[in-house]
Amino acid sequence: MSNDGASAPLDRHVDPTPPPPSQPAPGNASDGSVLPHSNGNGTDDNVGQQNGVVVPSYATNRLRLNPNSDHKPDSYDNLDLDFSPFLFSSLERYLPSNLLPLSREVKVTYMRDVLLRYSPESERIRFQKHREYRQKIISNYQRLHRELYTMHATTFFVPSFLKAINENTEQGFRNIMSEPTPGIFTFEMLQPRFCEMLLAEVENFEKWVHETKFRIMRPNTMNKYGAVLDDFGMETMLDKFMEEFIRPISKVFFPEVGGSTLDAHHGFVVEYGMDRDLDLGFHVDDSEVTLNVCLGKQFSGGELFFRGVRCEKHVNTETQSEEIFDYPHLPGRAVLHRGRHRHGARATTSGNRINLLLWCKSSVFRELRKYQKEFTSWCAECQREKKERQHQFVSAAKLELLRRGETAT
Repeated sequence: MSNDGASAPLDRHVDPTPPPPSQPAPGNASDGSVLPHSNGNGTDDNVGQQNGVVVPSYATNRLRLNPNSDHKPDSYDNLDLDFSPFLFSSLERYLPSNLLPLSREVKVTYMRDVLLRYSPESERIRFQKHREYRQKIISNYQRLHRELYTMHATTFFVPSFLKAINENTEQGFRNIMSEPTPGIFTFEMLQPRFCEMLLAEVENFEKWVHETKFRIMRPNTMNKYGAVLDDFGMETMLDKFMEEFIRPISKVFFPEVGGSTLDAHHGFVVEYGMDRDLDLGFHVDDSEVTLNVCLGKQFSGGELFFRGVRCEKHVNTETQSEEIFDYPHLPGRAVLHRGRHRHGARATTSGNRINLLLWCKSSVFRELRKYQKEFTSWCAECQREKKERQHQFVSAAKLELLRRGETAT
């Protein structure tokens, strides 16, 4: 590996917030839907009642294997739920067609039953505690720029980016992007005014934390400075950010890692400087797709260095020369890459650098990954091992043909 620290074992850049429950694992039903699991009590749980309305049961109404991309799911933001509202909206796309026209309350009951089957009690308790933690912050923190908390695309994004999103074609995306090395895309994304407001909001939040001595969770296990945007009210806005502006791009460029099924996120800012985190060690992200946008301010240094995409098995394998790439940050400009693309950040030698990060996750991809042994569609080391096996097979076949020829002679 290179001499920039990339030879050390990688850190796992972990999201400290509780994960949403996994999507149910696909079964082998002949109609393409997911097979149900027994409720384990020997009773017939085919249907239930809710306010006199028959609620279909998971035992007889099975989830689709693939999402209904034409269906626009309901919003569950204003309901008091056990799980993330966005998880319900995401799961709704997998509902059997006969459930889609039913009321939101009926669908919630059905989906909650599905989620409870696959979510351990400890995970639900952890999620509930984190929700209470967030509610404490949201109830007491006074927002500075309220317009940041709902999506306003025309004031958030530069026109070229919005034009590409509206066209929603690979060529349209490539027109605004550069791909300096395979799998890393850079492009102009955020308006300067948005960057200024977000920086001011984060500064205001940290001032409130300091004055109230409120103990907050930092963005991940590696950064000691920064703030989780979801924790002080931006979760809904960032849901839309991911769903409407990152997922369309990821569907085109990262389909092999669940780019088309991104259904959860972790949004945060990190701060680098002499009195903040100085650099960031070599690691992989807890995401399928990562968006990293520099917000400012004045700084020097802090370049990202990338060293190839790896699965968990090969995360500490050697870097090949063609995988070495360094990226200098520019305010307002985004870099988009796979979460498993190994990377780190060099020291910020002067000033302060603040970046917005959005870790985008796919529960479907994570569930399917459990049943795979190799990942030749995206792990460079798996690809090299496969080529080596093919080479050995061809060589062995040639030797066998020569042996047979000599025997016949």
